[in-house]
Amino acid sequence: MTTEQTADWTVFDTTAAAEADLRIVDQFTADPQRLTRMSVEAAGLYLDLSKQSWSRRAFETCIELAYDAGIKTAIARLFAGEPINSTEGRAVLHPALRARADGQYEALGEPVSAEVDAVRADMAAYATAVRSGVETGATGKPFQAIVHIGIGGSDLGPRVVWDALRPLSPDIDLRFVANIDPRDMAEALTGLDPETTLVIVVSKTFTTQETLANAEAARAWLAAGLPDAGRDKHFIGVTAAPDRAREFGCARTFAFRDWVGGRYSLWSAVSLSCVIALGPEVFEALLDGAREMDDHFISAPLEENAPVLMAMAQVWNVDGLNRPARTVAPYAHALRRLPSFLQQLEMESNGKRVHRDGTSVDRQTCPVVFGEPGTNGQHAFFQQIHQGPQVVPAEFVVVRSTQDPAPEAPLWANALAQAQALMIGKTEDQARAELLAAGASPAEADRLAPHKTFPGNRPSTTIVMERLTPQTLGALLALYEHKTFVEGVVWDINSFDQWGVELGKVLARAILKDVAAGAPSNDLDPSTADLLQRLTP
Repeated sequence: MTTEQTADWTVFDTTAAAEADLRIVDQFTADPQRLTRMSVEAAGLYLDLSKQSWSRRAFETCIELAYDAGIKTAIARLFAGEPINSTEGRAVLHPALRARADGQYEALGEPVSAEVDAVRADMAAYATAVRSGVETGATGKPFQAIVHIGIGGSDLGPRVVWDALRPLSPDIDLRFVANIDPRDMAEALTGLDPETTLVIVVSKTFTTQETLANAEAARAWLAAGLPDAGRDKHFIGVTAAPDRAREFGCARTFAFRDWVGGRYSLWSAVSLSCVIALGPEVFEALLDGAREMDDHFISAPLEENAPVLMAMAQVWNVDGLNRPARTVAPYAHALRRLPSFLQQLEMESNGKRVHRDGTSVDRQTCPVVFGEPGTNGQHAFFQQIHQGPQVVPAEFVVVRSTQDPAPEAPLWANALAQAQALMIGKTEDQARAELLAAGASPAEADRLAPHKTFPGNRPSTTIVMERLTPQTLGALLALYEHKTFVEGVVWDINSFDQWGVELGKVLARAILKDVAAGAPSNDLDPSTADLLQRLTP
């Protein structure tokens, strides 16, 4: 961290300490241009950050911090394919996956756009063949269902796309399996016919324990219901390790490279199942929306840059005001998986304890991310975010028109009301006056007023789109990708490795060896050894 950056953090901390008790609602009077200054339109999305807990002074402090953290240079390095994943020596080039045809992207100096275009064309051709019935199964019947097997980024990205864009009566029944619990696979296969089912196994390395266990179960199910000849047409691999996929039994594979991180991979062949089930033209529109957000991210000044503003609002809340959690409430049923997608995107990327040089962080990094679709969440955890002692910043994603011809005003009106209520709150005097007006006695009003008081001054961001289309979905997901990247740059951490995922995998393999041996090894702690013995059949 440079001397200039250290000085910026000092100003940041001083500003946060001085303004911790400022009320958001008062800032609209203090800064008449607040709404204009703290809102932005990009790629079909409108972002209103004026209800965040920053004054104009704090806002400008955050923007200055972003400039001096080198965000513009970092963006250039990202899109140039430089090794910004420093611990693994890799480029991070998911924007190349949604580039226009004949793009000029390079990863560590190697041209990659021609390969991206070729894979995209192969996906489209295969999807068209499956959808038209030209590509059939072993017995000559067209495919009517797809079972998509993956986990983490190989599951959450395609799943959020499918849930958001699927038609009410899809031509192809797409089902997802991620959990190693056999129940997940059993539910996915129930009611399906092996003769008309395509299994797509998605694994970057083709070594992921959960994915391979589920793939073996699906392979056995196909073997029990299909002749040997042509059975491999039902079993497709999507991977960065095609040789392993072929050894496993995938006669056909679709590739992506190691510069595609799992949680950034939905733009690649990882979404082959969606390309088939939705149609190639829908997937292309999704890429178009993401690319439009990429263009905005590259070109917009930081103070008008949607991902940067989103990121700096989170940095202000987490580091400036010590708010270690954030909730995301999409007010659209089709976006119900968005909070789960963001949990992985953000917490796996930025849940780090060391800087890029290996020294320990001395500030907070990624908050806990959680959420549910509105209005469901209002009847669950919103009680805590309105009246609990912890301040939890909220994010409202609002779609003006979610379904024709149903009236959506009750849906988005709830989103606006929740954001307003979080900001303005209700004083004890207001609560008492309301009780008295409703006929309560003075004693009863005094007793109940504290329970009906809302502190308010709780921040939120609202993201609005006209309709949920492939383009606006692509823009929304790319917005959050770039937001996550900006936060990593400001915090000086590597957002693109995930070593914290690995230790549990290693220990699980060791425990499975103990299960096979019938007894715990001497390496186990007493608690784990006892639990193993209780659970071993």
